[in-house]
Amino acid sequence: MRPETEAELAEAIATADAPLAIRGGGTRGVNLNGDLIETGGMSGITLYEPGSLTIVVQAGTPLAQVDAALAAEGQRFAFEPMDHRGLMDTSGVPTIGGVVAANVSGPRRVSVGACRDFMLGVRFVDGSGTIVKNGGRVMKNVTGYDLVKLMTGSWGTLGVLTEVSLKVLPQPESSACVLIDGLSDADAVAAMSKALASPFEVSGAAHVPVGQDGSPVTMLRVEGFAGSVTYRSNQIAALFPDHDVRIERDGGAVVKGWAWVRDVEAFRDKAGDVWRVSCTPSDAAEIAARMKADGLIYDWGGGLIWARVPEGTGLRTQLGAFDGHATLVRGTGQLKFQPEPAALAALSNGLRHRFDPKGNLNAGLMG
Repeated sequence: MRPETEAELAEAIATADAPLAIRGGGTRGVNLNGDLIETGGMSGITLYEPGSLTIVVQAGTPLAQVDAALAAEGQRFAFEPMDHRGLMDTSGVPTIGGVVAANVSGPRRVSVGACRDFMLGVRFVDGSGTIVKNGGRVMKNVTGYDLVKLMTGSWGTLGVLTEVSLKVLPQPESSACVLIDGLSDADAVAAMSKALASPFEVSGAAHVPVGQDGSPVTMLRVEGFAGSVTYRSNQIAALFPDHDVRIERDGGAVVKGWAWVRDVEAFRDKAGDVWRVSCTPSDAAEIAARMKADGLIYDWGGGLIWARVPEGTGLRTQLGAFDGHATLVRGTGQLKFQPEPAALAALSNGLRHRFDPKGNLNAGLMG
């Protein structure tokens, strides 16, 4: 089923008497039982005001179309959404609704925040078939629900997005990347923390134990006006006088290198399950050592670890208790999301029942 309007979607959900599998562009490889509803029929930019740094887009709009419209005005989504297709070996088209539904956020999250932090408003159809808009229904005013925050990252379990409003930011004039070669994982996390704590406005901090040339590389990105980027990248490099440091100043190469990190290209066409582990950066190297992974990428200064492990590895059991959570991004036979503590699970289940009383929307995906 591919509704062309919000009203058609509402009718389909209201009359459904069986589980529904909600899909945007189909790029994340999530397969659920149920009647398929695709949001791609609801597509188009509703409103774009470059001077106000805001854009309103129907949920099924291809992300590439929105990116092109923003680029024409010298603007972008600062949260740098990932393209999952290479990692997941899928051929779909990423949509803006899918980005919001999964709160997809890339390397720049460490400096500017996540997709959720750029959301201004939503329209969606809840599990009873009711059309809801941010601030336009009594439910929000009475209950105090922050609908924007609730829907961003809810993976279609509370409602099906039909339109999203986001804040955008100008594209930087220049970019550079300070590269430190040969660091151990622990030393790299310490270096990233040092750079992020400096006054030089690092917009990306990642470490790859096996870089594109096969050697460890730690990446520290700087963006902004050309003169500022030159000064700040030099100052960051000077923070590490005892290390092998170089600076990449070619803007195209910087963009390409960070897209490689953002899209986890190092794991493309390589066998194994892929996990996304969020943790305290200071614990990252020790947590990664417990994984015994075939491949690792540290992002967000160590706060995010991408791990490629043999198929079927019970990574959560292997890690034990730690301050964070593990999400199965690629693989089968295990829970995708980490089970919540009992008190939090009760709250989550209560929210899902409130917004989807029939329990039809992406049933079982999040518990």
